[in-house]
Amino acid sequence: MTEHLLDELAWRGLISQTTGDDELRAALDEGPITLYCGFDPTAPSLHIGNLVQILTVRRFQLAGHKPLMLVGGATGLIGDPKMAGERTLNPVEVVHQWVERIRGQIEPFMSFEGDNAARMVNNYEWTKDMSAIELLRDVGKYFRLGTMIAKDTVARRLNSDEGISYTEFSYQVMQGMDYLELYRRYGCTLQTGGSDQWGNLTSGTELTRKAEGVSVHALSTPLITKADGTKFGKTESGTVWLDAAMTSPYAFYQFWLNQADADVISYIKVFTFLSREEIEALEVKVAEEPFRREAQRTLAWEVTTLVHGEAAAQGAVDASQALFGRGELGSLDESTLAGCAQELGGAEVPAGTTIVDALVAAGIVDSKSAARRSVQEGGAYVNNERVDDPDLVLGAEHALAGGWVVVRRGKKSVGIVRPVA
Repeated sequence: MTEHLLDELAWRGLISQTTGDDELRAALDEGPITLYCGFDPTAPSLHIGNLVQILTVRRFQLAGHKPLMLVGGATGLIGDPKMAGERTLNPVEVVHQWVERIRGQIEPFMSFEGDNAARMVNNYEWTKDMSAIELLRDVGKYFRLGTMIAKDTVARRLNSDEGISYTEFSYQVMQGMDYLELYRRYGCTLQTGGSDQWGNLTSGTELTRKAEGVSVHALSTPLITKADGTKFGKTESGTVWLDAAMTSPYAFYQFWLNQADADVISYIKVFTFLSREEIEALEVKVAEEPFRREAQRTLAWEVTTLVHGEAAAQGAVDASQALFGRGELGSLDESTLAGCAQELGGAEVPAGTTIVDALVAAGIVDSKSAARRSVQEGGAYVNNERVDDPDLVLGAEHALAGGWVVVRRGKKSVGIVRPVA
């Protein structure tokens, strides 16, 4: 017997709250439903937190349901209230550009064919011609101020020194209106989103109930955290983006590869489509042979392939091996090496730089004396070739694609530099 979708989502740790478990289960059992999830263009790229929502909706589509993927050309002009401080309002033309970029990031995850084909929608379409009078009379009359003030983010902001603007306070009206409009246009009866969006999700269910007299559903996913409770999705260099130009496939792959044993199985459940049997087998390997890091390698491969494609994932694997002397650096292309530089903190150095200066510039050693000692002891490498001359100058003969040169001390301390005139 096929596992019920809600049971699978629960096993994967993807259910935080619903407007009613039994009611939602019954609605799913009655036949395919139409659901939606919204993404605001508040940056030029989505990040891996957004990926949770995309993949959750994809699971609904694989179970036969019909997704609406909303990119908020209107709500993105306002900005969902943050816990602290007002968002910067971006120019209209910038937001519209970001809408198209984000649309392009979402589309590869969805199927746009068949009886349950996905549809991309933009809330700018039904808000751009609406007057303030229409918004207040036709939508605003259904909202109660006490309920709006009680929303977690709004309540916190009202009690802060910054306060909250009427613009951001009104965001929940705009998002609630989206649900109502999608119900009227497409019969949408479920919205999904992160648990931090619960107040906005229920604004939509309440508005639709009051305006149309029907009960619709909401489902939130937990915010992803590490086992120690700290924030997930950040590195020393910042947010992990889906855009390859903002987070390279190599850096993306390394992010997943570096996850702790305590976290890796829960992330595999959330971010991959591996079966329960496959995941449970990996869980055994984490417990019995953690040093092999097979679960981490599986996670990194699966998610990088999902987001960037198999060729990029293989490039990241090849680069990872080559950097540490287990592959051919000369086979790496310029974009891959640039991604390595982004991840490793690659430095530009003056033409004529010696291996000693390069080791310091790459952050591998703290001083020239330590670098010189590494060379003299036989522990320094240029492009995986051992060097024994501390006065060796990095020249054109050492340049890899894009002019990069990989320097290494011992087996594990790797850096990358680029001599420039």
